[in-house]
Amino acid sequence: MSYTTKLNVPGHGELAVPTGLFINNEWVAPSGGETFSCVNPATGEKLADVAHASKEDVDKAVKAARHAFKTVWGTKVAATVRQTALLKYADLIERDAEKIAALESLNSGKGIRIARDADIADSVACLRYYAGIADKVFGQTIDSFGEEKFCYTLHQPIGVCGQIIPWNYPSLMFFWKVAPALAAGCTIVMKPSELTPLTAGVFCDLAIEAGFPPGVLNLVQGLGATTGDAISRHLDIDKVAFTGSVATGRRISIAAAESNLKKVTLELGGKSPLLVFDSSDIEEAADWTALGIYFNSGQDCCASSRVYVQESIYEKYLAALKKRAEACAIGLPSDEKTSFGPLISAGQRDKVINYIESGRSEGARVVTGGQKWPQSNGGFFVEPTILADVTPNMKVVQEEIFGPVVVVAPFKDEADALELANNTTFGLAAAVFTNDTRQATRVSAALDAGTVWVNQAALLHAGVPFGGFKQSGIGRELGTYGLEAYTQVKAVHNNLTQTMPWPI
Repeated sequence: MSYTTKLNVPGHGELAVPTGLFINNEWVAPSGGETFSCVNPATGEKLADVAHASKEDVDKAVKAARHAFKTVWGTKVAATVRQTALLKYADLIERDAEKIAALESLNSGKGIRIARDADIADSVACLRYYAGIADKVFGQTIDSFGEEKFCYTLHQPIGVCGQIIPWNYPSLMFFWKVAPALAAGCTIVMKPSELTPLTAGVFCDLAIEAGFPPGVLNLVQGLGATTGDAISRHLDIDKVAFTGSVATGRRISIAAAESNLKKVTLELGGKSPLLVFDSSDIEEAADWTALGIYFNSGQDCCASSRVYVQESIYEKYLAALKKRAEACAIGLPSDEKTSFGPLISAGQRDKVINYIESGRSEGARVVTGGQKWPQSNGGFFVEPTILADVTPNMKVVQEEIFGPVVVVAPFKDEADALELANNTTFGLAAAVFTNDTRQATRVSAALDAGTVWVNQAALLHAGVPFGGFKQSGIGRELGTYGLEAYTQVKAVHNNLTQTMPWPI
């Protein structure tokens, strides 16, 4: 097969996009010759055929990564070498941001403005953040034994890491995984989502230009049941990092345990509550709620998808949120004005529509939206939707919809709000809107969530840890915690004068 596909990318004409497997800094064909197709979610039309990595291909990538870890990366090079390469990588992504964003928009359905100014810009920021702390990994000295011995700890890279990322943020999730792993000294076998594999290939080409040695970063596209499973079960992968659904996260945990008990970090689903107290600014709360649920067309694990509003301001808040929902800039991803594009696939669109119908049938009030966008023209668009007057046992309240659907209900007081908010198997994020600072502090501490926003929603930062409570995951990404997830601690006991304490 050819290792590239020529695509007509809006604003950039015809571009050659890598579609092969990237192993040891070379583009290669899949061993079995198999491919899979990805489509344009704005039109439903096929974009490209992409190499499908087999178990044998994964094994080749792992061998390349292991060799690189032992010989040219890991503890074999100074942290400043990794730092320099990461900074160059960030510069190259920034240089090509317009082209990468256009390809991201085409493959994922994001508005071009969002892809460029949010996803690609944040990817560059993530690389630079981890470049900045690559040479600042410190252990401890434990000098409490007098003249007997001296002990210290080393924080060393875990080794070869399998990384499996989702389709909702193809570029950003790539660098959330790759940046801390490379900064720590790990080598990588990366599997992007089969729905959005195209930008990952561009990033591999730029990795060569940035100076990463062969084998440090390898790309194996494919389906989760084949390529993903091969990564999770491989006996020479030391850690697997996954972002996606709870169901898939469970399967990866089982595969990791049944193989070599590899380390696992999981960033899984969410059903994040947003609480609006009567002391808050209603218009401000509605603005942030709209961002929290309609950004990326609701395809966000920490989307503010459950909203609880104090009874006295409930209808006023709903009216304000309705205005925001109906003002969303829906359109083709290539349009600079578009902020709300299609869902990723026909299956995802239909799943979201079925959830809306479920809410209707169980008694929820459709305030606005609730159907396919009339101007879809073959694309996978769903209108921004508000379901009001929901009750705790409704399917739309308990399950993650992963689309532009927010469910809203009233609450009586603070205790009632917390009971409703924490009544979920998820615990990824939450938001609180109140102008009572003592209440904000109390409620933030009481919410079962890995991230809590106060008087804002949705915004993350490379320097702040992100991850979930309950079934929303294991471990943390971003910040110094994200770097720690790719290191392991070694304790060294250095004998100074101590003799054997007892004979053997």
